[in-house]
Amino acid sequence: MTTPEKPKVSRRLFAASGASAAAWVLTACGPRRLHEVPRDRLRVAIREMERKYSQQAGKEVKVSDAGALPGVEFAYALDISRCIGCRRCVYACVEENNQSRNPQLHWIKVLSMEKEKGVDFSHADPYYHPATVPEEGHFYVPVACQQCKNPPCTKVCPTGATWTEPDGIVVIDYDWCIGCRYCMAACPYGARHFNWAEPVLPADAVNTDTHYLGNRPRPKGVVEKCTFCIQRTRAGKYPACVDVCPAGARKFGNLLDKDSEIRYIIEHKRVLVLKEELNTVPRFFYFYAT
Repeated sequence: MTTPEKPKVSRRLFAASGASAAAWVLTACGPRRLHEVPRDRLRVAIREMERKYSQQAGKEVKVSDAGALPGVEFAYALDISRCIGCRRCVYACVEENNQSRNPQLHWIKVLSMEKEKGVDFSHADPYYHPATVPEEGHFYVPVACQQCKNPPCTKVCPTGATWTEPDGIVVIDYDWCIGCRYCMAACPYGARHFNWAEPVLPADAVNTDTHYLGNRPRPKGVVEKCTFCIQRTRAGKYPACVDVCPAGARKFGNLLDKDSEIRYIIEHKRVLVLKEELNTVPRFFYFYAT
């Protein structure tokens, strides 16, 4: 008698099946997202996080659960004609958002491009290192999460760990992320980053002002990304990269406020979004002021 051959299962199918099973278990056991958690239970969880993080850092760490402000939809604009490629934004972001120093993890990537070729990602250089910047004949295009209105990343997450908040910020709940990296594959901007190792931060460099959906310490094996510095912007401040830019190339504001700078830029400047043909509808705009 011939034994029937067992059907072969590809690694992709196996991973998808495992992720789906995990998603079913997680959603069956309780609320999926921050706003679905009863407030009393959430406060208990946050107090426990604060205790744990404070113990690890050796100083008091606060974890905010501040929600989206009413009547606000955040948007970002970057003046390509002003950016000098200094990368101060990159390292201000690292410090503000408790990103790992070893291995290094950057939520912002600055690309050097040749003026003769224009905005051409096939010839972009993220590893440029001239003696001084800006380098003659070059311009710079910083790239981070585009905070899309139609984000492909949120659609593929099997556990519902990533979603768009009412103020337009695409967030990740690290406690729900299972590290499948589907969202990384779906993001056309390379804006999501995976923690391959336990993040290492100097004890004296830990930012103790954190948010549950933003810069709180992340465990190994989760995806993280720019959140428009949610711990700052929901408190009425600018993102760290905006504050640190020496050229004033970065702009931030409320898209719903017709008198805001961000609306003025969109209505009066030469504006573009990256990969417009994909219909992701970014809330991150590039423009030329001159």
